[in-house]
Amino acid sequence: MDAYDTGSDARQGRDDGQEEAGGPAEPSRTAAGEAGAAGEAAAAEAAEAAVGTSEAAAGTSEASGTTQAAGTTQAAEAAGFAGAARAPETAEPRTGVAALSPRYQVGAVVALAVVAAAVCAHIGLVFLHVAPSNTLTKQHGEAVDEWVFPEFEQNWKLFAPNPLQQNVSVQLRAEVSTADGAIRTTGWYDLSAEDGRAIEGNPLPSHTQQNELRRAWDFFVASHDSDDRPVGLRGALSETYLRRIAVLRLDRNEAAGPGGVVERVQYRSKTTNVKPPPWSGEKVSDRPTVRELPWWSVSTAAKDAKDAKAGNEGGAE
Repeated sequence: MDAYDTGSDARQGRDDGQEEAGGPAEPSRTAAGEAGAAGEAAAAEAAEAAVGTSEAAAGTSEASGTTQAAGTTQAAEAAGFAGAARAPETAEPRTGVAALSPRYQVGAVVALAVVAAAVCAHIGLVFLHVAPSNTLTKQHGEAVDEWVFPEFEQNWKLFAPNPLQQNVSVQLRAEVSTADGAIRTTGWYDLSAEDGRAIEGNPLPSHTQQNELRRAWDFFVASHDSDDRPVGLRGALSETYLRRIAVLRLDRNEAAGPGGVVERVQYRSKTTNVKPPPWSGEKVSDRPTVRELPWWSVSTAAKDAKDAKAGNEGGAE
């Protein structure tokens, strides 16, 4: 019992001591609590201040970011405007007419206008030449013919084409008096074949090789009847023209030989129809038609031809 009492007292003593100690200790605990509360308040205020500072810093950083973004945008726009302003300086160099000075540009435009006008005029005149008879051709036919003939002549008419459907070969032979007084007859010279060989493979054949003999023969046929008699003055003119051509061609071929003289000439033509295409079903004769002219004396024509040839040679020298 005593032991328990003593323990009890002891416990009580300790409790009392604690109570005694706690009595005067309460003020210190209160002070500590107040101090802790004050510290907590101060910490809260500090935290609030820190949060405010952070928000202010964030606002400042946002403002600075916005300002920087705006500055960047303005700088980009300024750079774009500057680039647009500098674009003509970095463009590719001009070429062609645009690269010329204004004075030469005016000259080029004038030259192009003149060429275009000349081309249009030429096309118009050729069109009037091949077109059917109309008011313009009746009033200005002479001017059209002067421009077209002989370089731009067409052998067909617009809306009524008449292309050549025959091959015509013109041949020539001569009677030659030799140096010993004999008379001999040469063989046939195929003048059309000679012109054909001169034209073939030649990118720029002469007008003489292409048209002289052909036009002369067409002229003769159109101005003579079926008995080879001339019709009017044009018939006689065409005959004289053919005689002069004969003398020139025979002289070129040296038909007379050394000491020989061409006394007479004779023409003949061989006409063959051009075969139609297989799909047409048209039937034409393939047998040639031969037309042989009478003998012509060429003494006067030979003299005129030799004089003309001598004049050309003298002019060339």
